Amino acid sequence: MSNLKGIIDSIRKIMWQDTGLNGDAQRVEQLGWMLFLKIFSDKDKELEVLNDTYTSPIPDEFHWDAWAGDDEGITGDELLEFVDRKLFPALRNIQLAATDDVQRKRALIVREVFEGNNNYMKSGINIRKVLNKLNELDFNIARDRHAFGELYETILKELQSAGKSGEFYTPRAITAFICEMIDPCLGEKILDPSCGTGGYLTAAIEHLKKQANSVEESQSIAENVFGWEYKPLPYLLATTNLILHDMDVPNISFRDSLDQPLSSYTEKNRVNVILANPPFGGIVANNNENNFPQNFRTKESADLFLVLMIHLLKHEGRAGIVLPDGSLTGDGIKQRVREKLLTECNLHTIVRLPNSVFQPYATVATNLLFFTKGTPTKEIWYYEHRLPEGQKAYSKTRPIQVKEFEPIKKWWNKRETSEISWKVDIQTIIDRNWDLDIKNPNKQEENIEHSSTELMQMLETSFAKSAGLLKQLKEAVK
Repeated sequence: MSNLKGIIDSIRKIMWQDTGLNGDAQRVEQLGWMLFLKIFSDKDKELEVLNDTYTSPIPDEFHWDAWAGDDEGITGDELLEFVDRKLFPALRNIQLAATDDVQRKRALIVREVFEGNNNYMKSGINIRKVLNKLNELDFNIARDRHAFGELYETILKELQSAGKSGEFYTPRAITAFICEMIDPCLGEKILDPSCGTGGYLTAAIEHLKKQANSVEESQSIAENVFGWEYKPLPYLLATTNLILHDMDVPNISFRDSLDQPLSSYTEKNRVNVILANPPFGGIVANNNENNFPQNFRTKESADLFLVLMIHLLKHEGRAGIVLPDGSLTGDGIKQRVREKLLTECNLHTIVRLPNSVFQPYATVATNLLFFTKGTPTKEIWYYEHRLPEGQKAYSKTRPIQVKEFEPIKKWWNKRETSEISWKVDIQTIIDRNWDLDIKNPNKQEENIEHSSTELMQMLETSFAKSAGLLKQLKEAVK
């Protein structure tokens, strides 16, 4: 598997020729379910060798080797009909084992993956070409599996420019930084209630692997790292991502985190660590806001997720999350949510990010919030993360990098006021009606000149933001 990138590039070229695929999101979903089934089948072989009692939950006829593994196997219309009429229906209705063991859990994963995803390709010949390329990969070789895991991240990153699907992807520089600062430990329960493609979960897994000194400790990681995701594509991608990180049975639930009354989560459901980039700017579906106390009911998803995450943390539990500027300010429910956060938790750090971190999917300003439950906030440190010198914005080709967080890491344990960091006491926050949108008081005003092209882009962004707000208002009025 020396030419991993070449194999993936070849698959992309084949998919571009297929009339059934339209855009990056569909191509990623198509490659996603194929990769998942190949990786899952290879892992099944390994488990059957290591465990005499394990049997693959996939019926023999639909196991990868039976229909896809032979490069000279079925192709054309026969293959297309097999995939659409037999494979997908069979795996969507796969039988679950009677006992709650590894086989049952793995069967449930297969069912949920295929229930929510689709075969978009229209040419059986092109499907065969892709299958043959995937047959060049052997995911039972740990070294190669890990190497592919790194390449898989580049596949996931394509979602960032795939229209609305970009919401599922958090830049890995951010997931790595937040995980390192929160520092989850072996034995702690770690949750991402909106896990997307699994970036925070894999960051936590790799962080914990470095602490494990025995097989038992390594095995405990899978039991304690878990996520929730309610959209089929990211659920598929996150599940595959965790398998590539040696989690035989990824602990990801296919569910809406807001679908239960807050009161139904008791102490046994609480966790030590939450790492998350909750959906923001969205309208809550299915009247799920009614699952929350009256004084917190809102259609804004980010605010409800913040209430949920505070509730789900154990005493002294820690959280590192992404929130937009809109959650730091505002009256009414937004103000009450912030008051809850600051009175029930110690919000000790807010890292303010440039607007372009999530481009091109989103251009809103975002923040990294770090808090610990159980002690009220007395003061908040702010740190303004700036763009690299000479760079005007982050982009698809120039995204935020892990190394950019090194200055913050050095500052973290020896905090001092500077041109980019400042401290605010809780009384100041209270006097501001719990408003956390506090600009840098030490920042030197700059005379910035923009080109006409940049001004038009800024104007276009402003119009788009206004249109989005107007749409939300119309939905609220309905």
